[in-house]
Amino acid sequence: MAKRKIDSSTPMTASGRARRQFLAGTALTAAGASAAALLPAMAQAGAKAPPRSCPDLKTPMKDVEGKVAFITGGDSGVGLGMARAFTDAGMKVVITYRTTSHLDEAMSFLESAGKRVHAISVDVTDRPGMEKAAAETLQVFGKVHVLVNNAGVSFTGNAPLSRATYDDWDWVMGVNLNAVFNGLRSFLPRIQAHGEGGQVITTSSMRGLFAVGDAGCYCTSKFAVVGMMEALRAEFVNTNIGASVFLPGLVTSNVLDSTRNRSSALAETGAAVDPAMVSAAKKIINDPKLALTPLEAGRLVLRGMRNNDLYILSHPEFAPIMQARSEALMASIPADLHPTEERLAHGRAIAQNSIYGAERDRQLCAQGARARKAS
Repeated sequence: MAKRKIDSSTPMTASGRARRQFLAGTALTAAGASAAALLPAMAQAGAKAPPRSCPDLKTPMKDVEGKVAFITGGDSGVGLGMARAFTDAGMKVVITYRTTSHLDEAMSFLESAGKRVHAISVDVTDRPGMEKAAAETLQVFGKVHVLVNNAGVSFTGNAPLSRATYDDWDWVMGVNLNAVFNGLRSFLPRIQAHGEGGQVITTSSMRGLFAVGDAGCYCTSKFAVVGMMEALRAEFVNTNIGASVFLPGLVTSNVLDSTRNRSSALAETGAAVDPAMVSAAKKIINDPKLALTPLEAGRLVLRGMRNNDLYILSHPEFAPIMQARSEALMASIPADLHPTEERLAHGRAIAQNSIYGAERDRQLCAQGARARKAS
């Protein structure tokens, strides 16, 4: 079967166009009525009213032209969408790849960027290989400003935690979690060295914010990298190194074919997967009424990087389940326990200095400013 090229120019049905218009009014612009639609839920949860003047936050990648980004898994799907969006904005990019046919297709999309694109074949779980890739990036472009830990794997169909094998767990964690640290260890010192600032972005998933029963290994890995980026944000807050986590819903990609890159030693050691379920999942991820195109996703990441957003979200329709999870946590706080005044003061001090309140206030402020501008 011929490979289907993923492009925002792919013809769409009327419902697909309607979804694009909806996303343009919410995820892409977050202005006016679309921003206002999300504010009531936040207000009910006790969020503060947006202030008139927004607090300052360093945005080291506000001006991206000429900056260098290293994108793992940049040869297809979300990674390629980022590479396209970044080069369209004048950036230089290094993309990693494992599959030659994907690289050929990617380079056809990136042809207009010319010498501003460089490709490296590397397995992100290979630590010496990642060190060599970092050195090659500097050799080709002189510097690196942005690390995008995007490469990830998934397996679908009758593979909940209760059926996963040790090798399933090690494979998913090796790529989705351990390789993110490999990227940090190889690239962060090089970003810090030039002193011009930079950004670390990791692709998680909406399943890094709420769990589903048939993808326990995947959810665990994606929850973990959310915490990793939050910790990195806290470490580098108010510096010229930003940290963001991309939390997409469905984006058309090849992620359901991840097992093609599973090592031969682990090829037949995983839980049995139902081919019919995989086929059904592929139909969903390739449905333009349900999934974003990679370029749409890439443009969202570019915007989030420029704003130094901690959380880069793409699918507003998941707001109810995110709110339900937050409310479940709050509802689980025991009402019959009575901390001492010292403990309460300690808790308030920690909350006051946390990254979460600052990010909440900044986002509410920005939404309020956009809503006033649109009115």
